[in-house]
Amino acid sequence: MNRVFCILIVSFWFSGLAFGQQLHFSQYFNTPLLVNPANTGFNPDYDYRFGGSYRNQWANIMTNPYKTMNLWGDAQLFTNKIESGWAGIGGTLYKDQAGSENLTSTQGYLSVAYHQMLGNSSLLSLGFGGGLINKQIDISKLTFDNWDYNSQSFSPYNGNYINSNTSYFDLQLGINYALFVSNTAYYNIGISAMHINKPIESFIVSSSGQNQIVPVRTNLFLNANFKIEDLWILNPNLYISNSAGRNEVLVGINVNRNLSGDGVKQLIAGIYYRSNDAVIPMIGYQVNDAKVTLSYDVTTSYLGSFNNNQGGYELSIIKNSSYPKDHPIKCPSMKF
Repeated sequence: MNRVFCILIVSFWFSGLAFGQQLHFSQYFNTPLLVNPANTGFNPDYDYRFGGSYRNQWANIMTNPYKTMNLWGDAQLFTNKIESGWAGIGGTLYKDQAGSENLTSTQGYLSVAYHQMLGNSSLLSLGFGGGLINKQIDISKLTFDNWDYNSQSFSPYNGNYINSNTSYFDLQLGINYALFVSNTAYYNIGISAMHINKPIESFIVSSSGQNQIVPVRTNLFLNANFKIEDLWILNPNLYISNSAGRNEVLVGINVNRNLSGDGVKQLIAGIYYRSNDAVIPMIGYQVNDAKVTLSYDVTTSYLGSFNNNQGGYELSIIKNSSYPKDHPIKCPSMKF
């Protein structure tokens, strides 16, 4: 085994943690099924909803910046058949492309959940999800530390010990608890675990233990809604994600301003902070049951000296809808 091969294996071994982790969205609350399968169908005011997010990161310092996309949708089931609860079903598609080697991750999940009212003021939700993950890399764009004096460049990859793709099945579990203090105050806490089946992920062709197990990732979120005089809704949020001993902490607040008096038109503004990484201002607009929000990551870490504090932007769109019938509202509504 030559020196280059050793370096490659060590590099892939340490980078396996990054390969195994789902990339984040700053507007995590607009990708509910990625955060927790117990969020599936957790939308008491409507029958179904669908949404999408697009994130573009570090475009000013990378030829091929990080591009992340998510499409999702979910619906309530059995709302007229279960007196104090309902079920939810949903699905999400996720794709991320990063770097000049075109490291691409494509993920598809289906999730189900059950939501049970506990008395008249609280709700317990349990969710389960499963899906397939495929990751690919363009091997032809890999280079090594052997300098070619004829081409005046590093040597291209010419070995056979790296696969161009890897696939595996993934499982996740989640639980939510919501407390409806009144029609003007609401609290929610949820926790989920991803990769609970500990799938194996590796691009290296080897039978001697080089394959990597994707570590379990846990997500914890806390949020609340406070409605003030039918003019404002304040929505503070805290999100903590942990994988292999590494934490991501995101904290901030959204504010909705009722512009039309009946809640049909709303202005949305927010500010968030990702620990040791970025400040994230957000702006948005809602008309009827459709919402569009745009945020921007202003880098505050040491990377800011390289990217001029330009982290990247993120766009989210969500549409809520109801079937053409009376919709049974089983929780206090937080709508204007």
